[in-house]
Amino acid sequence: DHGSANVDILNDKRKCNNVTAFFRDPAAWDYLRQEIVPQVLAARAPDGPIRIWSAGCASGEEPYSLAIAFSEALGTDAYRARVKIYATDMDEDALGQARHATYSHRQVAGLPPELLDRYFDTSGGQLVFDKDLRRSVIFGRHDLLKDAPISRVDLLSCRNTLMYFNAETQGEVLNRFHFGLNDDGFLFLGKAEMLFMRGELFTPIDLKRRIFAKAGSGTARPRTGSTDPVRREKAGQATNHGSRLREVVFEEGPIAQVIVDSAGKVTFANARARQMFRLRAQDIGRLLQDMKLSYQPMELRSKIDQAHAERRMVETKDVLWRPTGAVEPIFLDVQVAPLLDAQWHRLGATITFIDVSRFRQLQQDIEDSNRELETAYEELQSTNEELETTNEELQSAVEELETTNEELQSTNEELETMNEELQSTNEELQTINEELQLRGGELNSVNGFLSSILASLRGSVIVVDRDLQVQVWNHKAEDTWGLRPEEARHKHLFSLDIGLPLEALKVPLRACLAGDFTGEQFTVEATNRRGKPIQCRVGCTPLVGSDSQVIGAILLTEEI
Repeated sequence: DHGSANVDILNDKRKCNNVTAFFRDPAAWDYLRQEIVPQVLAARAPDGPIRIWSAGCASGEEPYSLAIAFSEALGTDAYRARVKIYATDMDEDALGQARHATYSHRQVAGLPPELLDRYFDTSGGQLVFDKDLRRSVIFGRHDLLKDAPISRVDLLSCRNTLMYFNAETQGEVLNRFHFGLNDDGFLFLGKAEMLFMRGELFTPIDLKRRIFAKAGSGTARPRTGSTDPVRREKAGQATNHGSRLREVVFEEGPIAQVIVDSAGKVTFANARARQMFRLRAQDIGRLLQDMKLSYQPMELRSKIDQAHAERRMVETKDVLWRPTGAVEPIFLDVQVAPLLDAQWHRLGATITFIDVSRFRQLQQDIEDSNRELETAYEELQSTNEELETTNEELQSAVEELETTNEELQSTNEELETMNEELQSTNEELQTINEELQLRGGELNSVNGFLSSILASLRGSVIVVDRDLQVQVWNHKAEDTWGLRPEEARHKHLFSLDIGLPLEALKVPLRACLAGDFTGEQFTVEATNRRGKPIQCRVGCTPLVGSDSQVIGAILLTEEI
């Protein structure tokens, strides 16, 4: 179960994740920098991109070591323009540490002083990897068993990670590494790791330092048999059984295979090949040159001749072929390998057709994902710059707020002073209000007393000001002349429609207002509110103010 095995592997790895360092195993790194890095650079155009994958990167020492190695070889400017390092791990905590790129003095103890000065900055008692070089390292979570491998890689570093997997799982991971590497790519393993039984995928460059190159194919030499008859018999039985087993495997294999003998005749074709190319039983034994298969999906005879001439497998990748009736074309990797006996005599050739349509789509998806990741990374960098700008603006705003806060404190102190003054004023107003209330009560008493006097008089009382505007109209006046006080008050006396002959009052009123008061009363004919003629005694008295000035007149009328 790969899932549970993966969890166990990760648990073991976490126990050992402190065993990492910059340029761990210096002899291997020296060989890598002196021999492999120049080959990687030489295989690319002067301005061509270089892709590196650090699988199982832990806390980042390994990818940053790779960054230093290539920066030293290329120079900082060329490194930033050309190199991308994809650093992956399943441990999110370790990836978080790697992204911060911050290390203690103990963690960088093995680096020469000149590299420390060139590639690290001091911050808070720790060392931070160079920010410009850090941007070329892309960290991401990646499961070596489940996730698609990073493709088109020139150098793949996976040091001391494979040893946590069993042999079967190692094989799966190495197949993915083989797929991800360019044809001229290199694999860099740890000191405790070896590639057992994977010679068809990788060729050792330096076993001691665990550096391998991606291999194309190999030709196995046959073993010599035993001279013991008993052993030969047992070996023959085993061989027959093995032959039958190989025939079944060949027949039922998922990859289409065709075998052509030295005369150019098709001698074998497994079930997958017969189905793919619609071969019939009578096609077995025919000359390949007489069959459609010789030129579709590609021309095979020249490839067979080339394989025999060079005594190696000849591979043609991404052959486009649209089978009859198929909706979509498919892509094939066609491998032509020579079949040779022990004396290297030509026996024939095996032709293998590997359907790589799914892998091409997968590779395209990976490339699209990588482009999206690079775009996202650029956007992230842009966002980070915006955040830095925003942070500066926020700092400025904080300073302004601090200044405003001091101003508000001063204003608050002023308001407190004003509040105390307002409280004092309010107390004074309360005192004045109490005095006004007291005087209002006195005034009400006086008004009530005056109203009582006016109501007690037998005659009607009419008080006018100097403009002859009615100011007082008592209840007797209302009863006699038929107007309520609110109807008469503030009206000109001579504009009132009452039964009193007002023309007769003009002369005595003017005399009162002029101060020529005689005190005489006179009698006039009038009509009361009921329309009854009456005789009315009228008296006119000046109304004198506090300054002894005449401010109006008082008319007293009494029915006789």
